[in-house]
Amino acid sequence: MGQEGMGYNNGKGGGGGGGGLPMTAPRPRGASPLSSHGHHHRSRKIHRTFNNVKITVLCGLVTILVLRGTIGLNLSLPNQPTDADALAGGKAVEDIDRILREIRSDGGADDDAAAAGDLAGSFNATALNATEAAAAYASAVERYALGPKISDWDGQRRRWLRQNPGFPSTVAGGKPRILLVTGSQPGPCDNPLGDHYLLKTTKNKIDYCRLHGIEIVHNLAHLDTELAGYWAKLPLLRRLMLSHPEVEWIWWMDSDALFTDMAFELPLSRYQDRNLIIHGYQDLLFEKHSWIALNTGSFLFRNCQWSLDLLDAWAPMGPKGFIRDEAGKILTANLKGRPAFEADDQSALIYLLLSQKEKWMNKVFIENSYYLHGFWAGLVDKYEEMMENHHPGLGDERWPFVTHFVGCKPCGSYGDYPVERCLRSMERAFNFADNQVLRLYGFAHKGLESPKIKRVRNQTTKPIDDKENLDVKAKISTTS
Repeated sequence: MGQEGMGYNNGKGGGGGGGGLPMTAPRPRGASPLSSHGHHHRSRKIHRTFNNVKITVLCGLVTILVLRGTIGLNLSLPNQPTDADALAGGKAVEDIDRILREIRSDGGADDDAAAAGDLAGSFNATALNATEAAAAYASAVERYALGPKISDWDGQRRRWLRQNPGFPSTVAGGKPRILLVTGSQPGPCDNPLGDHYLLKTTKNKIDYCRLHGIEIVHNLAHLDTELAGYWAKLPLLRRLMLSHPEVEWIWWMDSDALFTDMAFELPLSRYQDRNLIIHGYQDLLFEKHSWIALNTGSFLFRNCQWSLDLLDAWAPMGPKGFIRDEAGKILTANLKGRPAFEADDQSALIYLLLSQKEKWMNKVFIENSYYLHGFWAGLVDKYEEMMENHHPGLGDERWPFVTHFVGCKPCGSYGDYPVERCLRSMERAFNFADNQVLRLYGFAHKGLESPKIKRVRNQTTKPIDDKENLDVKAKISTTS
C-alpha cells in the first residue's frame, strides 16, 4: 500500500535537511550542577514547562483550522469532525500528554527549552483570535514546505530542453524518458536477512530498467527529516523532477515491490493527457471512500507544473509529530476501514483527491487493467500455474507486472505477516522474475525457492539465429 515510503521502517529521522531548532550551549566541562547556576536552572525548567503547555494548547486550537483551510479538509465528506469535537476536554489532555512525550523523546532538555522558546515566540503567548492563530501557526510551520514555490516550471523546462539538445526527453524509439526511483533506509536492517532481500529487490529493478531503457535512482538519504517514514518519497520526487528536466516521467516504486513480468511495458500512449498514473479502483475511491482505493507503492508522475502543485498540496499532512497525528485522526474519521494511526501518504492522497476532485482528478489515471501494484499474498503461490499456462508480457493476473509485499517488513523487526512467510514469498517472487532474465543466458533457477541455477539450453555457434532464446516474452517451461 505504499506505506513504507523508502523502506524507512523504523520511522527514525536521518541525514541532513536543515530546519532544525538552535540548541542552547552545554554546561562547561567541569562546572558543578550545584553551583550558583542552580537557581537559574530551576527557573528555566519551570519556564520551559510553562512554555510547553502554552505551545500545546495553542497548537490544539489552530491545527484543525490550518489543516482544513490549507488542504481543503472542510469539503463535503461524510462524518466530518467539527472544531468542537477536536477541542473536547478529554482529547486536549491526551494531546498535551502525547506532545510533551514527543518533545522529550526527540531531544534533550536543552532542545526542549530552545524549541519552546522559538515556537512560543512565534505564537507571542497572548490571546489570539482564530484568524491570528491560524496565521501564526502557518508561519511557524513554513519550514515544512517542500521548497520555494515554483509557478512556471513548464516554461522553464521547455527552455532548458531547447538549450540542451544533448539531453532529449525521449529515448530510442521516441519513447518518453523515464526515471525509476526507489530507496531504503540509511542504516542496516534490524533483521540481517533484510539487507540481503533489499539487495535482491534492487537487482530486480536494475534488470527491468536495463531491459527497457529506463534510468534508475536508489536513494538512501532523508532529504527532509520532518517527512521521514511514509512521506520520504515526496521531497525526493520533487528534487528529482527539478534536477532532471530531461526526464518526462518519474516512477516511484517501494523497496518491497518487485517486477515479476520483465517483458511488460507501460502503455504510455494511453496517458498522453494525464499526469499521475496510479493503481486503484474508481468505485472504492468515489463510492466507498476506502483508504485502500489507491496504492502509492508504485505510481508515475509527469515532470510538469501540475505534479509540483500536487506535491505541494499533498505534503502539509506529513510533518512528523503533532501535525501528522492530528491529520491521521481526520483521515481515519473520513476514510472507510482506516485504522487509527498517524497520517500516511496514501490516505492523504486519497483524501486530497476526494476533497478536491474538480481540481485534480481530470489529470489522474486510475489504472487496474494490469498490475502496477499486485498484492503478493494472492500471487506468489500461483507462479507455477502461471508458468504452465501463460507467458511474460501480459502484466495482469495471468502474469503480474508488479508483486508488492505490503505488510511484510523484511528490514524491520515487526510486520503484519510472519517473517518466515514473507521471506519465502519474496524468494519465490525474485526467482520467478529472475528466471525471465536468466533464460536469455540459457539458465534458470532449480526451483522458485532455490537460489541455485541450472543450465536449460546448450550453447551454439550461432546464438543470434535462435530468436526465441532472445525473446523475453517467450513462454518459460516449468520442467526445463
